[in-house]
Amino acid sequence: MASRWKGVTALLFVIHIHLSNAKGGGSCDFFSGNWAYDASYATYNQTTCPFVQKEFNCQRNGRPDLNYLKYRWQPRACPLQRFNAKDFLQRFKGKSIMFVGDSLSRNQWQSLKCLLYSSVPNARVNETYLGQEDVTTFTFLDYGVKIMLHRSVYLVDVVWEKIGKVLKLDSIQGGKLWMEADMLIFNTWHWWNRRGPTQPWDYIQIGNQVLKDMDRMKAFEIALTTWARWVDSNIDPTKTRVFFQGISPSHYNGTDWGELRATCLGQEQPLLGSTYPGGLPAALAVLKQVLSNIEKPVTLLDITNLSILRKDGHPSIYGLGGVAGMDCSHWCLAGVPDTWNQILYNLITLPQH
Repeated sequence: MASRWKGVTALLFVIHIHLSNAKGGGSCDFFSGNWAYDASYATYNQTTCPFVQKEFNCQRNGRPDLNYLKYRWQPRACPLQRFNAKDFLQRFKGKSIMFVGDSLSRNQWQSLKCLLYSSVPNARVNETYLGQEDVTTFTFLDYGVKIMLHRSVYLVDVVWEKIGKVLKLDSIQGGKLWMEADMLIFNTWHWWNRRGPTQPWDYIQIGNQVLKDMDRMKAFEIALTTWARWVDSNIDPTKTRVFFQGISPSHYNGTDWGELRATCLGQEQPLLGSTYPGGLPAALAVLKQVLSNIEKPVTLLDITNLSILRKDGHPSIYGLGGVAGMDCSHWCLAGVPDTWNQILYNLITLPQH
């Protein structure tokens, strides 16, 4: 029973301790609220930020409507301050931030690059790519700030062996790349249900047991538990802050929000309430359960509910178009990931406990 209560206490610490409102002294939940139309709301565009890659650049790819750029997230019980790029760069002067995960991490990484660069457009920048490690580093040279991306879609390892590619649920050799970052933002989920030609492994291994396949949600849970053990064993909270991005939702089934359409194509406004009729992804409960047992402080960037209301925010056919088909998983930039980073900024400006 004591162990169970320890887990509950840890969950409360993980999710809430960083959300205290310094001005009001109370609790500030940035993740509960609604989207409000704001014609004056703007972040950046393809002119002020030339770094958005094709699959996220909906305006350049011909998306005709712009309303999806005019919705501002309003938490129910507290104000959300605007992203202040110069303050952010000063706070991280001489430091490094690393996103670790799949293309949703890339979505958020590119958003942060643009939020920063569009406010300091004359800043000297440099981008490098280390192919062997699959790490891209975007550096604001005048500040010494590195915004890094490590592509690691499962967080745990995929290794070539004699039998083929093996997904090792209890191994994180790639963690050596994460050790020097001053802030880490992790993410994984969207690759766990891939099958057929897009599945990048042939076998799953747990300890000495090698399987052709297994329940994917269970595999996801085991991998997250391995990651949690890595954090507990390797992270020094006085030197490195750790966030988990949460579960970014998809919108391929219009019946979830009461329409007959099969995709997000043609959606021009979010759901204006505070809850999603189709419910939240089951993976979110698994993630929260794993976080409840972690010992080191990890802040959940709980973007699922606010993002699942944004059925209008995806590229649909204005991503890679005919090359990749319909995209109702990633997000247009500018767009929803800017709010993820705005909340991230609000969290890091709160006093540490």
